[in-house]
Formats: sequence, structure tokens, C-alpha cells
Amino acid sequence: MITITEKAAEKIKDLYIDENDPNIKGLRIFVQGGGCSGFQYGFTWDSELNEDDFTVNAGEINVLVDSMSMQYLNEAVVDYKEELMGSQFVINNPNVT
Repeated sequence: MITITEKAAEKIKDLYIDENDPNIKGLRIFVQGGGCSGFQYGFTWDSELNEDDFTVNAGEINVLVDSMSMQYLNEAVVDYKEELMGSQFVINNPNVT
């Protein structure tokens, strides 16, 4: 399963509040092909919960992951980093070689 850090959960909640859309079921994290650089991670708000989705609790907001992406994200840790050069979600994935 995926782990969502407290800092990431707080940021997800803040972004959810900013979206102001009661139809949102959660933040979807997915893996997509990235060509020469390998897989890339994507984030999007989703108003649908699919039958094959895994649901990960991130405080007050759920994180949704489809079954194909979960194969690559299993045991990953989603964190949120704020640095001088900017802020971003970071996925620490032990499955990446």
C-alpha cells in the first residue's frame, strides 16, 4: 500500500479546499509511460471511484490509485517538500531501479 505523509496530507487538504468542488472523490495518483525517461507520476482530482481503485486515506481526503498504477506504487511514500527552489509532491518509490 502507499503511505501518505502528514505534510502531504495537509497539502492535499489545502488544495482540495481551493478546488471548492463537492463532486471530487479524491486525488488520483497514477503512473504513465514517460518514454526514454521511464515512468512518470501524475496527479489529478477525480470525481469518479472506479471498481479497481485502491483508496488510501490521507487525513480528510482520499487518494485514489488504479490497480495498474498500484503495481508500480506499492510501498511508495508520498511526501510534500518545500524548498528554496519551489514546492512539490515527492514520491519515494522503493520499486524504482
